[in-house]
Amino acid sequence: MKPLSRNPFFQGRRDVLVAAVALLATAALPAGAVETEPVVAPVQHLVDGLLQVMKAGKKTPFAQRYDMLAPVIDQTFDLQAILQDSVGPTWESLPPDQQKMLEEAFRRYTVASYVNSFDAFKGQRFQVKPDLRSVANGEQVVQTEIIPTSGDGHELDYVMRSVAGGWRAVDVLADGSVSRVAVQRSDFRRLLSRGGADALAESLRSKSTDLSGGSS
Repeated sequence: MKPLSRNPFFQGRRDVLVAAVALLATAALPAGAVETEPVVAPVQHLVDGLLQVMKAGKKTPFAQRYDMLAPVIDQTFDLQAILQDSVGPTWESLPPDQQKMLEEAFRRYTVASYVNSFDAFKGQRFQVKPDLRSVANGEQVVQTEIIPTSGDGHELDYVMRSVAGGWRAVDVLADGSVSRVAVQRSDFRRLLSRGGADALAESLRSKSTDLSGGSS
């Protein structure tokens, strides 16, 4: 639909009412129903997936919700880039088998974190905001807000990077500023300095098990 100010057929009170109804109908469409820009599409895909597992809720086994969300996480995030950034320069010196071990443990931990955090639907809705914010190296920030039925919303912004195959998230900013990568970077590097890749992998596996209630 064309913007109202540019629509040559927009005339009279009747047309105003018709246009208003059309706009309300668009606003009521389910998440993902409105066409989005390529950089926004992975985030829209994520919030659709989160709503799905939220509505499935705790009555659905954790493992089943995990399997529902895992491919969505893979398609939204560049998990390897996030892990490498969190580990830092040490990554390049790790043998391939240890890198693979960490990648598998980190993927499981990431998916389990989201399944655990979004485990119940109480009328919440996600708003994916159309305005993008440019940051360094050509990255874009896609802003979202989780809006409860009452009380204040919670902002989660996704730092998106263009990679082979499309845009992928490489960081999440809670309340617009708290970087998840920065928070976990300190923890990851402390574990690596104390016990190497094995210590980090074991910590990630242990957290995954706790998040899943023992099923992961």
